[in-house]
Amino acid sequence: MYCPKCGAQNAEDVKYCRVCGVNLSLVPKALSGELPQDDLPFHERRKLRRQAYEEYRKQRRQRHEPNFALGIQQVSLGFGFLIVAFSSFFFAPAGRNWWFWMLIPAFALLGKGFASIVAAKQVHQSTTGATQPIAPPARTTGELEPNNHNQIPQPPPSVTENTTRHLDATKEQRPRETR
Repeated sequence: MYCPKCGAQNAEDVKYCRVCGVNLSLVPKALSGELPQDDLPFHERRKLRRQAYEEYRKQRRQRHEPNFALGIQQVSLGFGFLIVAFSSFFFAPAGRNWWFWMLIPAFALLGKGFASIVAAKQVHQSTTGATQPIAPPARTTGELEPNNHNQIPQPPPSVTENTTRHLDATKEQRPRETR
């Protein structure tokens, strides 16, 4: 069977072209005239496309989740690039011209690796921290006991309470005005 897109020859039982990757499962049906007719209305086709796109996005998110093993692999590769760069600088006379170009992938891999390790640790801590019981916060002075909600203690009397009564003089106690 030949690919309708690139013309490459493929085996009869393959589903995708080995050169360009186009879907070949409908080619034998098209040659025999057995293509299924699209009887779905527009809104149903749109709904199916939306579901397929959501599934694609879900799979893509799963690929980009933080992964501790991937972080270690990237850090190791970054250190490998650093070793190759510095060894080509010191030991290979021809490497003195291009050794610094090896620093670009080295630092990129180191950065991505460390970021992936830190993100994986944070995800792990957040998932394990949610299952562990949380200790009650330490009480500070003056807080009520958690089970004594019905018994509210009265505050101590104020020092300045009843001090203004001496300032309110009645008419009898006021000094007489002199004219």
